[in-house]
Amino acid sequence: MPRPCKRRRVRGRPNSSYFKPAGIRMIELEESSLTMPEFEAIRLVDLKEISQEEAGKQMQISQSTLSRILKSGRKKIADAIVNGKAIRIKD
Repeated sequence: MPRPCKRRRVRGRPNSSYFKPAGIRMIELEESSLTMPEFEAIRLVDLKEISQEEAGKQMQISQSTLSRILKSGRKKIADAIVNGKAIRIKD
């Protein structure tokens, strides 16, 4: 039986829940979903330029867990940018 997931502390909230390429209707786009922990990890490490160790402490998770979350979030964002997908941030 796997260990239950620890709740991650998320302090930042996005101003909007969707981002999409300009000039394309939403109905025509594929969607890439970003979770709140991925959003928070990217916000802390990439936007606020906090070290992964410190960001992990703020989210109350280990640095290695933060690193996996960050990698997953960055991959989803890169996929959306390269392939012209909408990005949805879900709770």
